[in-house]
Amino acid sequence: MILVDCRGLTCPQPVIRCRDSLAEGATALEILVDNDAARENVARFLRGRGFEVAWAAENGGFWRLTARAENQAVTDDEKTAAPEAASATRRETRTLVLVTTETLGRGDEELGGKLMANFLTTLPELGARLWRLVLLNGGVKLAARPGPALDALRNLAQNNVSVLVCGTCLAHYGLLEAKAVGETSNMLDIVTSLDLADKIIRP
Repeated sequence: MILVDCRGLTCPQPVIRCRDSLAEGATALEILVDNDAARENVARFLRGRGFEVAWAAENGGFWRLTARAENQAVTDDEKTAAPEAASATRRETRTLVLVTTETLGRGDEELGGKLMANFLTTLPELGARLWRLVLLNGGVKLAARPGPALDALRNLAQNNVSVLVCGTCLAHYGLLEAKAVGETSNMLDIVTSLDLADKIIRP
């Protein structure tokens, strides 16, 4: 079993180190992380590549994750590009929406919040072209309880739109436990998503 000590590292370094270990042929890993976002991101990354993952809290304020290969791993592009693999239309045209604030426009904050909720509610009008929604910085607040945009985000997720929520941002705002929709993600997934997208909308 290979030890990957990621204590003191922030997103996306723990995921990158695990990815590099897998590229070298590792089938069993022991990973040490010291923040919730890294623990969740590493576990999701490895499970997505066919690993069974368990973790335990250790004295000293860190977690020890153990991961063993079970199924055939998938490539980074295959994992990041999901779930559009089931749709030829999505493979041909991928529209990504990047949301970095909880309001839309500048001026009145209450109005901006209503406009953002309306914007998210209207996104399904893009049809099969709409591939992924990425929430960064203040945008992650939209995915946390309570929130006026939760119903719109849940509707997108239920209609096979991938919703990625920055784990580092959630941790910064103390919202990891309050997140109610989407996948807690990391900067590696987000950067790869931006690269894979055919079109990026930033409201």
